[in-house]
Amino acid sequence: MTSAHNPERASHPLPRRLLIANRGAIAARVMRCAQSLGIEVVVVHSPVDATLPYVDIADQAFELPGNMPADSYLNQDAILEIAKRADVDAIHPGYGFLSESAQFAQRVRDAGMCFVGPSPIWLERLGEKTGARRFMLAQGMPQTPSSEILPDDAETVCRAADGIGFPVLIKPALGGGGIGMVPVHKAEDLATAWASAQAVAQRSFGRASLYLEKLVQRPRHIEFQFLADRYGNVAALYERDCSVQRRNQKVLEEARAPGIPKDLLDEMAERLRDILSRTGYDVIGTVETLYTPEDGFCFLEVNTRLQVEHAVTEQVTGVDIVEAQIRLAAGQTLREVLPDMPQATGHAIQARIYAEDPRRFLPSPGTLSRFDIPLLEGIRVETGYAAGCEVPRYYDPMLAKVIATGKDRAEAMARLHTVLSGTIIEGVRTNVPFLLRALSDPDYRNGELDIEIVGRVLARPEEISQPAQIPA
Repeated sequence: MTSAHNPERASHPLPRRLLIANRGAIAARVMRCAQSLGIEVVVVHSPVDATLPYVDIADQAFELPGNMPADSYLNQDAILEIAKRADVDAIHPGYGFLSESAQFAQRVRDAGMCFVGPSPIWLERLGEKTGARRFMLAQGMPQTPSSEILPDDAETVCRAADGIGFPVLIKPALGGGGIGMVPVHKAEDLATAWASAQAVAQRSFGRASLYLEKLVQRPRHIEFQFLADRYGNVAALYERDCSVQRRNQKVLEEARAPGIPKDLLDEMAERLRDILSRTGYDVIGTVETLYTPEDGFCFLEVNTRLQVEHAVTEQVTGVDIVEAQIRLAAGQTLREVLPDMPQATGHAIQARIYAEDPRRFLPSPGTLSRFDIPLLEGIRVETGYAAGCEVPRYYDPMLAKVIATGKDRAEAMARLHTVLSGTIIEGVRTNVPFLLRALSDPDYRNGELDIEIVGRVLARPEEISQPAQIPA
């Protein structure tokens, strides 16, 4: 934690009424935190989301014009009109959708409300991925070769890919969560992959801006969590390993990162904290990196929002990151929010349960006829669903996040394996069989992690990758 500024000032009051511009697990999570702080909560929902359980317990709920993202959770005009009608003081964007939109954040501010996230200047500078790469390169952070945002012109895209060298990764310049990222290993596949990535980016983020990065072979995906106030003070809350990914989207995340020397992790966290402090970053952010033992850490991107996997950091530090985000956005100092730097103790692993085919990972929409996740010792469940709810085809199909905490990694793994083994979800297909298979895989159990581990898990015969229960 730094102390660049520590103004003698009265604590800034929290919002009186907060609108959550999101859905599902994150809407339920933010609501629980806000209501515990005595803040009234307003939710918005698409027509298909009207029966989600958190909608009924909000102080007010308003329906958005349609089910498609552009008509609902990306609909800035509709959300701001509801916010004014409901007389809210603040808007929490959750993750995905409008969470990294500088335009939306500025419109919220211009309407006299608090945007619960970084200042618009940081969303503009870092929320767009190519701008973030330029910014961090200027701060001395190493990174892989990449392009600027490219026009929809096949010749220009091919020339950029040739300059970087195959394999390359097509990435949306906006958004996150691995959505719209497409690896390309040879030139003849580039045009088809580009068109696919464009369609996903437009549908998910409202803009089809794409660029290219060099695809690094078998790195680990390590990210560093930061909290910051409006006065130049920044705290690093350690790191998470997010290497287990399918379709470039994380499915198992843990804190702290196993198998990397703690002094290397702490040194990188401090280096990044210093950059954010010197440049005046505020509220909340996560710096994502790729790590290999040979080359160390390589900058990937900055997520200027709350992360899906924030709970594993909460479990090992005891810090309520959502509460801290709300307080920091309201103008409170880091010292008020986090009087002492917490020490990381124990280990936490998060599994994302998706409504999807467990091998091909294609969405499986439908109605949840049964939705039972056991609440056992050391287990935390975050969800926005219940039995009887519809899982729509319009949005990310994540059903729940199951977080297991233990005194060490082995205990956390054992607890997670136990709860997933007892999970019963009917009405849609889920990735629970894959999660159990991954948890039992020898590479995962031994902490031999990298972003290609899912392919190795699926390539092994099931009877080999699930030899026995993980030892308690």
